[in-house]
Amino acid sequence: MNALSGKAAIAGIGATEFSKNSGRSELRLAVEATLAALADAGIDPAEVDGMSTYTMDNNPEIELFRNIGGRDLKFFSRIHYGGGAACAPIMHAAMAVATGVAEVVVCYRAMNERSQYRFGSGHTPDALPTAEIAHFGYYTPYGLISPASWVAMSARRYMHEYGATSEDFGRIAVGFRDFAATNPAAWFYEQPITLDDHQASRWIVEPLHLLDCCQESDGAVAVVVTTAERARKLRQPPVIINAAAQGACDDQQMMTSYYRPDITRLSEMDLVANQLYGMAGIGPNDVQAAILYDHFSPFVLPQIEAFGFAPKGQAKDFVLEGNIARGGRLPVNTNGGQLGEAYIHGLNGVAEGVRLVRGQSVNQPGDCRNVIVTAGTGVPTSGLILSQG
Repeated sequence: MNALSGKAAIAGIGATEFSKNSGRSELRLAVEATLAALADAGIDPAEVDGMSTYTMDNNPEIELFRNIGGRDLKFFSRIHYGGGAACAPIMHAAMAVATGVAEVVVCYRAMNERSQYRFGSGHTPDALPTAEIAHFGYYTPYGLISPASWVAMSARRYMHEYGATSEDFGRIAVGFRDFAATNPAAWFYEQPITLDDHQASRWIVEPLHLLDCCQESDGAVAVVVTTAERARKLRQPPVIINAAAQGACDDQQMMTSYYRPDITRLSEMDLVANQLYGMAGIGPNDVQAAILYDHFSPFVLPQIEAFGFAPKGQAKDFVLEGNIARGGRLPVNTNGGQLGEAYIHGLNGVAEGVRLVRGQSVNQPGDCRNVIVTAGTGVPTSGLILSQG
């Protein structure tokens, strides 16, 4: 057992509604979700002494802290790499409470990424002399200017190597939309799709159809982390942070790691998976459900392989057999995921992982002793194993 395993727990979760036009500021969304999460845990806002988020959230930690009535802020962190950091604030919060730096840490995400700006639109960066901006010179001149175009390159190689098809990607989207259709909080509530719907949806960047791509959403989610000891005395069943990890490796670049020996793999997720299993002392057979980051459906397949649920190149067969769908061996994204519920940059997936462990998901598949949650793929990433307390 790693020294961090089991020391901290998620005690509360909260969220706003998910929409395409929230009608209020991102800060107000963050405050609403945070206060809801604290109420869920039964913790007074004045007790919060830590804040953690990740880049591309426009709410400064101190502004949110001030607006919830915080008193003494002892710990604050903001992790780089956007959605790849979706699980990392929980890791940082766990480290803070395990070491006594803070006792109650709020992790949050609040964005108007549809009404205020278009999150998935193509763009070219300002010509600033930074190492990150320089990387755009490798692909922007060739028309690779949107997240979908970046993922399409790796997806096409995966298809070439392993015989995967667009229909294999479609089965992922159909399964997640099936869960969303029975989740009242999901944007696509009561709107399931068929494989024919997927195949008929317009191309975004071949081989990605529209229904392979996640949403742009307005909304907020917050998660409250405290010590496992304290969490056991609070309002909700404690959800133990059994393992937490971050990872970047193998010539990592931002969604464009095309110079690796094998671009069909998500090396950063392989690294995270190995750390998580090692820290928790469990393996694939001990996991009952998973929340796998689904900004684009093709990247779900190598995640299934990274965590050992299928051999390399065979995740498509695992999906075809119905394993990730309702009633399957490993239900995945029971909230509908980012394809079906909302794209809150992965933190809504963490909240669903908490509900699964508590036994409170609207699509609860049974007793979930251990749940895997992953963050964004194709970028430096992070992950969690959440367990019953």
